[in-house]
Amino acid sequence: MVRISRKPLLPDDYYSVLFKEQKITIDEDVTNNVEECFNFLVKFSNNKIIYGVNTGLGPMAQYRIEDKDQISLQYNLIRSHAAGSGEPLSADCVKAAMISRLKSLSLGYSGVHVDAIKLLEILINKNIIPFIPQHGGVGASGDLVQLSHLALNLIGEGEAYHNGKIHKVKDLYQRLGVTPLKIRLREGLGLINGTSVMSGIGIVNILLSKHILNWSVIASTLINEIVESFDDHFSVVLNNVKKHKGQQVIAAAMREITKDSSLIKKRDGLLFNGKIEEKIFKQKIQEYYSLRCVPQILGPIYDTIINTEEVLINEVNSVNDNPVVDVEGSTVYHGGNFHGDYVSFEMDKLKVAITKLSMLAERQINFLMNNKLNDILPPFVNLGTLGLNLGMQGTQFTATSTVGENQTLSNPMYVHSIPSNNDNQDIVSMGTNAALLTKKVIDNTFEVLSIEFITIIQAIDKLEISDKLSSQSRNVYKSLRELVPVFIDDTPKYEEIKTIGTYLRKVNPDNIK
Repeated sequence: MVRISRKPLLPDDYYSVLFKEQKITIDEDVTNNVEECFNFLVKFSNNKIIYGVNTGLGPMAQYRIEDKDQISLQYNLIRSHAAGSGEPLSADCVKAAMISRLKSLSLGYSGVHVDAIKLLEILINKNIIPFIPQHGGVGASGDLVQLSHLALNLIGEGEAYHNGKIHKVKDLYQRLGVTPLKIRLREGLGLINGTSVMSGIGIVNILLSKHILNWSVIASTLINEIVESFDDHFSVVLNNVKKHKGQQVIAAAMREITKDSSLIKKRDGLLFNGKIEEKIFKQKIQEYYSLRCVPQILGPIYDTIINTEEVLINEVNSVNDNPVVDVEGSTVYHGGNFHGDYVSFEMDKLKVAITKLSMLAERQINFLMNNKLNDILPPFVNLGTLGLNLGMQGTQFTATSTVGENQTLSNPMYVHSIPSNNDNQDIVSMGTNAALLTKKVIDNTFEVLSIEFITIIQAIDKLEISDKLSSQSRNVYKSLRELVPVFIDDTPKYEEIKTIGTYLRKVNPDNIK
């Protein structure tokens, strides 16, 4: 059970709800704070001008809303802004957005009725997933359009998924015994004005990026074992004299994986023994950069993931709507906490980092498939008859194409502000777009890693070295071989790529400590 309390939500909390299907519960003191804030705002707003309570919205804030129309304003806001388009957000991203919205509202600064957070709790626990289109948010007043689709569900309208099927919310609520939210004061604006969708997608991106990084370290280490490389490029001394934490963490992970490998070599006994008199060395003195520079390449990616996680966790545990109701100070503040620049900037950084990781994977795939580079494997790791059979040749095109798409997608979204809302929103973050593009890069990278791992396990079988691998590497090899059997004859590979990709997304080897 994950508690919504005064304590911050952490990545593990999201992971437990999204991937382990744990329920959430709201502490009583949280509901008390939300109720106190609502009651204060009801009294405080009397005979005062407060944005979104008795004024119009956006550039129409100059128009006073009569008391009799205030509730209608909130419903109008939700319905008019449920105007997204495109494919629906994935269920895990929507659920993460719901958790993020719940957490922000539960902090007791938004002035919403307590029924709003209680209904969010019910929808999350019943696995009712609102239909939220991908396109719509510019990330300035937060995720107005996407969150309006969520709010539409809360008032009993729109569509939602349940058990993999889409339903009219009205019918679904009746069948499941769910009571729609009744708007009291400013629940419309309170529900849709914030960064919860971009943050929810961002949290999912972080969780999956950790999987990707862990698997990339394993793939890189396995290839070093395959070629029987020296161990000094991931040694303690070499990496500790470069003062970057990420590099040191990656090198330590590689040392841990290879600690009982029979394949990794020591330079002292082979090249530093004073017995080599060759003019041209048969043994490779240093590996190609895609093998030798793994700590230096994956290190900054590790650092980026850690930094992005910190920023996103700060965001989801923040009050990110407008206005902010300060019960203790007995006033209401107007500002811009809904602006998504923190999320947008971090998503762009993460996107670049994962794109670079996919580029490393593609170069490692090329190394394994190019017999002129590795000198130990047949072209395209072909276990059949050369010329007649083609091995992994077709999959390399897919890897190359997919990485090429990542490289184009990795251009920043953060600097592509387009004024909107009659120039009221004259500079915007595009945070949701940034998060979605990052998600696409992450999805692509799982595909590339799938191809890399199929290539790796084929290479291991060709060289017959599975019994010489380290124990960790051997466990990975066996797990993947249970999913994809060794092949000699040419067979379609698209299903196997998907199978391995699904496994990589689901399983986090957690080899980075």
